[in-house]
Amino acid sequence: MTPTHSHLMLDEATFGEQVERHRRELHVHCYRMLGSFEESEDLVQETFLRAWRRRHTYEGRAPLRAWLYRIATNACLDALDKRPRKASPTGEVLWLQPYPDELLDELVADEPGPDAAVVSKETIELAFLVAIQRLPALQRAALIVRDVLGFSAKETAALLETSVPAVNSALQRARAGMSANLPERRLEWAPGTDASAAERELLERLIAHSEDPNPEGLAELMHDEVRFSMPPQPGVWEGRDVVVGSWVEGGFGTEAFGSLRLAVTRFNRQLAVANYVRKPGDRAYSPLALDVLRIAEGKIVEIVTFDGSLFDALGLPSRYPEGSGGAGTTTVPASMS
Repeated sequence: MTPTHSHLMLDEATFGEQVERHRRELHVHCYRMLGSFEESEDLVQETFLRAWRRRHTYEGRAPLRAWLYRIATNACLDALDKRPRKASPTGEVLWLQPYPDELLDELVADEPGPDAAVVSKETIELAFLVAIQRLPALQRAALIVRDVLGFSAKETAALLETSVPAVNSALQRARAGMSANLPERRLEWAPGTDASAAERELLERLIAHSEDPNPEGLAELMHDEVRFSMPPQPGVWEGRDVVVGSWVEGGFGTEAFGSLRLAVTRFNRQLAVANYVRKPGDRAYSPLALDVLRIAEGKIVEIVTFDGSLFDALGLPSRYPEGSGGAGTTTVPASMS
């Protein structure tokens, strides 16, 4: 251990400052590994705890970032080993949670670099998260470290404490699995940073037909083969008549269901709407659900809905932010303090 790194790693304040700058990218890394926003925070804390306990083992020959990724990856693998999970027979990842774009933007706010690469590729959208959660844990780790983070085969082998041939074999199987699980023509609907004019118009119509209930109008916004799911609830609804029909059966548009207000936001580099409901007798609009949308060729092709109980953890307002938007559309950020 060089004197410089020994001194830095033994000093608690300096140690904390050094590792803290990697918090957000490590959180995203754990999120990819686990698929859960909330559990990823626990794994980052576990990573920092392990790093502090093992600070004497850091010799400074490899970058601190690589050392932390090694600890974080192994913490995730340990967690997956203790809590093995399998996708449902119909393919849903029931533990899936969304990730706020505002927090992803922290990694690219300053200047391009390795942090920016973590989210610049199309590896944070929900379809990727669902596909990668179906892989065995070691294959998942190999693919993330090699293809997303850009570590070499040798670096990946050291990080995963295995051999280069084992990494290459796991990576080959992981790529095959991802190819089979990702939707067709995925690159054609890769998410951008800003909504197009057509997407903004679609959102305005979605909001209008939700706040002034119009099931037929909502159906017109959807692709014939639209998919709808609600993790952690099992089940996938396919086809716009089936999807909208399920909403009507659930009471959408009735007095007992209540009135809706929608606010536009972004999660996983995808457009999303936060739904707030006011039940009969209530004075305020409370969180109901977050809909993360996939849009292609001017139609909604997938809706993944998350329960309103997650709003606080995701940094969404606990009440509908009256009057915060313009031109009839309210926009809310999603961030954590």
